[in-house]
Amino acid sequence: MHSLFSNGPSATLSPILILSIVLGYFLVLIAVAWWTSRQADARAFFTANRASPWYLVAFGMIGASLSGVTFISVPGMVGAAYLDPSVGNPPNQAFSYMQMVLGYLVGYAVIAGVLLPLYYRLQLTSIYTYLQQRFGRWSYKTGAAYFLLSRVIGASFRLFLVAMVLHDFVFQAWGVPFWMVALFTIVLIWLYTFRGGIKTIVWTDTLQTLCMLIAVTWTLVVLTQTLDWSWASVWANVQTEGLGQVFFFEGGWTDPNNFWKQFVAGAFIAIVMTGLDQDMMQKNLTCRNLEEAQKNMVSFSLVLVVVNFMFLLLGALLAIYALRQGIVVERSDQLYPTIALQYLPVGVGLVFILGLVAAAYSSADSALTALTTSFCVDFLGFKMEEDTAPTQIRYWVHVGFSILLFGVIVLFWIINDQSVIVSLFKAAGYTYGPLLGLYAFGLFTRRGVQDAWVPIICVLAPLLTAVLNSYSTVLLWGYKFGFELLLLNGALTFLGLLAISKPNDREQTEAILDD
Repeated sequence: MHSLFSNGPSATLSPILILSIVLGYFLVLIAVAWWTSRQADARAFFTANRASPWYLVAFGMIGASLSGVTFISVPGMVGAAYLDPSVGNPPNQAFSYMQMVLGYLVGYAVIAGVLLPLYYRLQLTSIYTYLQQRFGRWSYKTGAAYFLLSRVIGASFRLFLVAMVLHDFVFQAWGVPFWMVALFTIVLIWLYTFRGGIKTIVWTDTLQTLCMLIAVTWTLVVLTQTLDWSWASVWANVQTEGLGQVFFFEGGWTDPNNFWKQFVAGAFIAIVMTGLDQDMMQKNLTCRNLEEAQKNMVSFSLVLVVVNFMFLLLGALLAIYALRQGIVVERSDQLYPTIALQYLPVGVGLVFILGLVAAAYSSADSALTALTTSFCVDFLGFKMEEDTAPTQIRYWVHVGFSILLFGVIVLFWIINDQSVIVSLFKAAGYTYGPLLGLYAFGLFTRRGVQDAWVPIICVLAPLLTAVLNSYSTVLLWGYKFGFELLLLNGALTFLGLLAISKPNDREQTEAILDD
């Protein structure tokens, strides 16, 4: 198959050393898993007994939100046009991604002020049970099914990245095929999550976030020294090189980097990919009470802005270093790993591998637990409050989703031909859109729906979105959709639900809507 890195294995960081780092890291994770899973029951697996410290959850969620996609793709995108002017005006050039990150703050405020109070008041284990109480069985199953689809795609993309790096820098030299590397990464996750579930994830995410932040900070320090810059001059030098633009107003609505397009899209992406996502909300629902969960969300969102800026700054420094050294990469995703593993001191390569593995697994491991939770609660009918979840069935569901992720990762290896972060958000625009429409209709109207028609609406909306996206320049006077595709999808779902809505006189629904 194709190779992600054209320059071959690192001359300074041997495959044996890289593999030793990865295995040593996982030994630590397994030790943490053993410690946290002692006397773990179903409630611990699914809810961590609702006893997690809020600050621990907040710190761990940073890593889960960033993932291996941010770790590699965001730094690479900063200097895409800088290194190769022929690529034109790609999304996220320079620091335009910060516009979306600032939009996240609005989305997280909505989660803290609207969604978390709802989830805690209803004492939910799976957040999609709200849809059953609000609309009915078909709406509930549709929402849960879209989560499963969305999270399988997202987790597979993230693991796909780390599997490619491990394959190209470690296992390829030994003739090991990619599919075996992918299987290796999945088995390692399964080993430390199959017993403790979310109780283990809360602690391992904290460790993995720490490793990721160490990696990006260390790389920034070394690059600054290598470029012979002082810390006080870094931002001025980045601006001098033409990479420091944050806000884009001048291009109008046809510009994919337009501030309002990215800011509004960021707010809604945060709402759906965190607030309407079982994976992210399952961590929040392990806090002791609503007040602590809200503290977690607010502190997490503020720190996330700083961390994203660090990754963008890293991308600028990587691009400047690459231009000065004459480093050429085939795709922007290659920039950080190529420089870290082949051009910078060996210590940077070590922390890069550690950070990459931590970034990828901090989101993928919790995704595997959330997929298991959603399927057990939403489709098998497990009742956590009764603590009667059959352990053997839960184990087999966990295994089943591990196999599914493995299959999707291998599929991506066969067909991938574009930037991973663009692919991830494009997929999210289609799969999270129906969830956005369902929850918006449930929260902001008091009407019921003809429940049996909901799956049809939630299939038609993404299809119509895809058609409008393909012909937008013709139908909408040259307009090109970016990440705001999610809003279109959600709006079409909302309108479809409105078309099949009916006056609602059910007292149960009124009780759900009212505090």
